[in-house]
Amino acid sequence: MAERNIIVIGCSMGGVEALQRLVAPLPKDFHAALFVVLHLSPQGVSYLPTILSRAGELPAVHPKDGDPIRLGCIYVAPPDNHLLVENGTVRVMRGPRENRHRPAVDPLFRSAAHWYGPRVIGVVMTGALDDGTAGLISIKKRGGVAIVQDPADALCGDMPRSAIENAQVDYVASIDRIPELLQELVPAHVSENGTGKSTRLKKETEFAEFDMDAIEDENRPGVPSPFACPECGGVLWELEGEEILRFRCRVGHAYTANSLGVEQTEAVEGALWAAMRALEEGASLARRMAESAARSKRQSLETRFRERAEVKMQQAEILRKLIMDAKSEPIDLEKQVS
Repeated sequence: MAERNIIVIGCSMGGVEALQRLVAPLPKDFHAALFVVLHLSPQGVSYLPTILSRAGELPAVHPKDGDPIRLGCIYVAPPDNHLLVENGTVRVMRGPRENRHRPAVDPLFRSAAHWYGPRVIGVVMTGALDDGTAGLISIKKRGGVAIVQDPADALCGDMPRSAIENAQVDYVASIDRIPELLQELVPAHVSENGTGKSTRLKKETEFAEFDMDAIEDENRPGVPSPFACPECGGVLWELEGEEILRFRCRVGHAYTANSLGVEQTEAVEGALWAAMRALEEGASLARRMAESAARSKRQSLETRFRERAEVKMQQAEILRKLIMDAKSEPIDLEKQVS
């Protein structure tokens, strides 16, 4: 028997303030380790450990790969690295992006579920899209506890709302209530049976660790989909037996349907901008050629080039309107698959 002393937390937009409010009430002798993923830019320096250390009594750090897990400490994912947990140690790995992010919430949640099962408390807080939902489902399947910030209490309610809709959440609470819940839940004793025994979670954790044996293994947990990976161009495999539609490519990039839809929308917009630029450059070249023909007093050639320039500008204007009028909603992959 063991306490529920592994707490994994995921957030995005609005997460800095939410995390400060979560850690502030926790006592210095809090008998659990906290692991935090906040979506960060891969460039620059993160001051989140300093911010959280000042907000409450618990020390917060950017861990190094292989550091031992210590109770009463907050481990914060460094920029451009996944934060994972293993059997008694912290892993910091620059594995494939998941849901368009590195660090991402799902790899942390899955690794905790794999190694610590019922000892895990998963917390999904404010943020956009749905990172953390699949990981929270894994925590619940392994006997852990799922806490979600009330979407009405969050700066951005997308991540909490997705978790509530797709996972069997135990508690939906305001950010000020969550610290109380953690202090109530941690002392409970739970069984450690099945620790590290989930083959599916083991393989997905190995992908996040960029384990070449897992990447080169031809036994894929799914079927090929009609979609290509936006990051590497490889085939995306639709994962089977999942409560939420997810995809993973050969080298490990992973997407929920929502995050893949956003990537596809951005790719379409990028292609439209490139096409519009090419048309405008073509029109500019045609005008220069018309001016050259005019200087040579070749009227028919001048007329033809000016007509060509006009057609290209009309086409560019159509693309401009299409870009400006485009809806911001991501592509609905659920309908495409069905």
